[in-house]
Amino acid sequence: MAFTRATGKHRRPSRLTRTSTHAVGVAAFTTTGVIGTLAAPALAAESAVEQTGLTQAITIADSVADQIDAQAQAQQQAADEAAALQKAEEEAKRAEAAAEKRAEEKVKKEREAEARAAREAERKRLNAYTAPINGSYISTGYKSGGAVWSSGSHTGIDFHAASGTAVHAVGSGEVVEAGWGGAYGNNIVIKMTDGTYTQYGHLSSIGVSVGQTVTPGQQIGLSGATGNVTGAHLHFEARTSPEYGSDIDPGAYLRSHGVNV
Repeated sequence: MAFTRATGKHRRPSRLTRTSTHAVGVAAFTTTGVIGTLAAPALAAESAVEQTGLTQAITIADSVADQIDAQAQAQQQAADEAAALQKAEEEAKRAEAAAEKRAEEKVKKEREAEARAAREAERKRLNAYTAPINGSYISTGYKSGGAVWSSGSHTGIDFHAASGTAVHAVGSGEVVEAGWGGAYGNNIVIKMTDGTYTQYGHLSSIGVSVGQTVTPGQQIGLSGATGNVTGAHLHFEARTSPEYGSDIDPGAYLRSHGVNV
């Protein structure tokens, strides 16, 4: 008796069926999204790795940028400080130069003032007058009468002085006569800067020569008793010319120039 087997029940699927079923299962698995569900974590991990790398790159870039900014700021600060220092040094140099200039101008003004003062002092000295004999006095006045004078009167004034006493020019001038003067003995005649003339007679010694310039108070000789005299003294005359007979009052002449006689 032949055995028959009912179809569908307790029947072992064929190889083809299993294969088809597996394929269908895979398809169904794919269709239901299981594969997508399983694949999502892997894709997410890969995306996370890629995102983490980008963040790190951005962080590094920001750090480098911050360093560059900090370096730039430091360089700018250093440049500003250097510029400020240079400016301060330049201002200090300008201030020092200005101070030196002011000091130089002050010294210059002081020197100019000193020079002016010296010139003024020299001018005053040259224009000053002094007595021909220091610490002396008039022993015989102007126009005194007597037989001892050929004109009948004294043409000058006599200063008391022992022989050898220093005789001084009464002011600035030029020597126009220095030598023997007859009754005046050894005498000196000086043309003064104001155009007048002064004479110094009866000298024991002459210390200047014709053409020489003299200044107030300069020693020009020594007193004595040469010529027509009765004793040692200095005969002093003031004249309007170098010649005898042009005499003027010598006492008044000296006093008009500030000399107390």
